[in-house]
Amino acid sequence: MNDEHHKPETDAPRHSYDPKSFGYRPVQAEERQGLVNKVFSSVADSYDIMNDVMSGGMHRLWKNDFIAWMSPPKHSASKLIDVAGGTGDISSRFLGKASQGSTASLCDINFEMMAAGQKRFESTDKAESLMFIQGNAEFLPFLDDSFDFYSIAFGIRNVTNIDKALSEARRVLKPGGRFMCLEFSEMQIPVIDKIYDEFSFRLIPKMGKLIAGDEDSYQYLVESIRKFPKQDDFADLIKAADFGRVTYRNLSGGIAAMHSGWKL
Repeated sequence: MNDEHHKPETDAPRHSYDPKSFGYRPVQAEERQGLVNKVFSSVADSYDIMNDVMSGGMHRLWKNDFIAWMSPPKHSASKLIDVAGGTGDISSRFLGKASQGSTASLCDINFEMMAAGQKRFESTDKAESLMFIQGNAEFLPFLDDSFDFYSIAFGIRNVTNIDKALSEARRVLKPGGRFMCLEFSEMQIPVIDKIYDEFSFRLIPKMGKLIAGDEDSYQYLVESIRKFPKQDDFADLIKAADFGRVTYRNLSGGIAAMHSGWKL
């Protein structure tokens, strides 16, 4: 069972995300996006394999839970914008559950990640329903009120200005549309949290070096998780972006968390 947490409508945001950090390294805000782009350009070809290794395959179950909670309608077509969609895991799952005629627009700032996704789907039956558009989460290349669902999975912690990305998410959603985010978060089980930290910092960068030939990128990815707002703090940011009915559910004790909000 996943515990669902509702944020009271009167809560004020308690956390302001610091854009002047690249993992634990201080940087200028204008430098950060370029550094993040280099990380994902470096790991694009091994990204899916490393996800399986790092999570022991759990990311697949988390993504299934994410789409199940999204619950796209089965009797009417709907439109998803999948931001930082990378190689297409969320878009693919959405199209597999949504009704006939539904579409997914995968938007990612990184060309290499999108190229890996396009190669993965170019000869599948989902190719006609899945569009790839290069774009920045902070400046989405779409009209207002365009989508029924907005998803971002394991991507928002890599955005420099999270407040701006949330504002853009609300802008492109139709009235009544739903924002959903899946992201690594704070492990909330005592003792296990210490084991998880040891695994993350000692083993994941080494795995990155062995499998992807890139230890530094995976060191950043581990550090970026610890720098990201905790569950309640991120829920506050979503509420501050004028989403209603803001809730979240922990997965695997809080290693990951799903957040939801509605454009009311």
